[in-house]
Amino acid sequence: MNIPALLRGTLLSATLLGAAAPLLAAEPAARDQAFASEASAAGQAEIDAAKLALQKSQAADVKTFAQHIIDDHTKANTELQALATRKHLELSDQPGLADKAKAKALDLRAESFDAAYANNQVAAHEKAVQLFTEAADKASDPDLQQFARVTLPVLKQHLQMAQDLAKAHPSK
Repeated sequence: MNIPALLRGTLLSATLLGAAAPLLAAEPAARDQAFASEASAAGQAEIDAAKLALQKSQAADVKTFAQHIIDDHTKANTELQALATRKHLELSDQPGLADKAKAKALDLRAESFDAAYANNQVAAHEKAVQLFTEAADKASDPDLQQFARVTLPVLKQHLQMAQDLAKAHPSK
């Protein structure tokens, strides 16, 4: 084995790692930023879909669920906004493009709106539970991690409620 070559490789690796250290250090902060932005966009998408449900649904259980979603997601978004201000994180004030497209498709549903809304909420809350679980486990900022941990049970409750709503309003 050529010891000088091994040392050169070790030195080169150390040098490259030293140069990459700022990038590696930024990675957790970038993940935290991505979570904050995605969580705020998803929360806004839920509020918008729920407002649509209040307008379009004729079913009392759908309207009750929608109001519950508006109340809880508005509260969570307010808490996230305060946290983001303290932590200098940027939030999205609008749903993402995919959520906007889903909302538009939902808005165009005249018949079977309730089933479509319930199914939309199941999918949205499965995604939200996954997002918040990851942040609760892996966020580098302890306050952001705590926010995710505290919000997660509410999202799991929403998922269960949405699943129950989907059973009560099956697709035809």
